[in-house]
Amino acid sequence: MIGLIKKGLGKTLDVIKEVIPQKVQKVEKDTLEEILIESDVPYELVEEIIYYLPPQDRVEEKDVKRVLKSYFIYDKPKESVCEKPFVNLVIGVNGAGKTTTIAKLANNYKKSGAKVLLGASDTFRAAAIEQLTRWANKLDIPIVSTKQGHDPSAVAFDAISSGKAKGVDHVIIDTAGRLHNQTNLSNELKKIVRICDKAKSGAPNRKILVLDGTQGTSAINQAKAFNEIVGVDAIVITKLDGTAKGGSLFAIAKELKLPIIYVGVGEGEDDLIPFDADEYIDTILSSIFIRDDG
Repeated sequence: MIGLIKKGLGKTLDVIKEVIPQKVQKVEKDTLEEILIESDVPYELVEEIIYYLPPQDRVEEKDVKRVLKSYFIYDKPKESVCEKPFVNLVIGVNGAGKTTTIAKLANNYKKSGAKVLLGASDTFRAAAIEQLTRWANKLDIPIVSTKQGHDPSAVAFDAISSGKAKGVDHVIIDTAGRLHNQTNLSNELKKIVRICDKAKSGAPNRKILVLDGTQGTSAINQAKAFNEIVGVDAIVITKLDGTAKGGSLFAIAKELKLPIIYVGVGEGEDDLIPFDADEYIDTILSSIFIRDDG
């Protein structure tokens, strides 16, 4: 796991090494400030982090870790126990990596021995239906789909109904990549949520927002807009391996007060890993501080 997180934070760690080429026992606050800013932690949050550190000019790892951990008090949510299937509705703008994330999540479920079914409710783009179908075939997972332009709510209803009939454990539903200022698409998303509840009371059981990690803190406003539309339950950060903005997760956690449940660290179906705040912080701090274990 540490290896995968380190892979995902590779470019961020490279930026840190440029700021502080040699590891230290104690880090100067000015240096730490530069490291955080270069990692895409917003300046206001950097100032807050520095404020809560001990008053000395140089600080130890344990003090930095204590402050950084405080931003992840919403970590590690549990999937609620419910009558099968557990329904995940996956939302986010085009290009964030939504469809690939769905495939990775389905693969994780399948590897754990669970039965999964996909619903291709992104009927806005034919390419989205084709992409999800290719993944379903590759992973040997059933999919409910229709043609481009058909009612996405009907696909969601059929997917959940099929999941109930087949006794699957998890239904994962894709949605069109919509921008928060597109009122018609926002209304469509609200309709999908309503129809999910008609197909199975309480569904969707979890609404997952996929955010593009390469956007850094600029994804926060996007996330707030989605949260206002339908209420987001959890966050997945994609493409973490493709950016030096790994520090943005502190701001995302602080501003949204929503759990980050997974991070994407590559293109393969196994490259979606559960987010662990301790491992994330440890990986960053290990590039700054000298440790007894090397």
